[in-house]
Amino acid sequence: MKTDAERITLLEETIAYQAKTIDELSEQIAEQWKVVEQARAKLDRLTERFLSLEEASLEAPAITKPPHY
Repeated sequence: MKTDAERITLLEETIAYQAKTIDELSEQIAEQWKVVEQARAKLDRLTERFLSLEEASLEAPAITKPPHY
């Protein structure tokens, strides 16, 4: 059977390991959030570009028969 000091030491080691793991996961989440924000910004720019191209194509003159028909 372990003494109280050994049990406390084991608990402290476990807490330290878990705290380190939480910090690492937090850093990973922050990095992933940056990637998501970049992707969202790129998608917004592409959406705006697509809509402007779509509007420009709607303004094109209608295709008519050439006068020699």
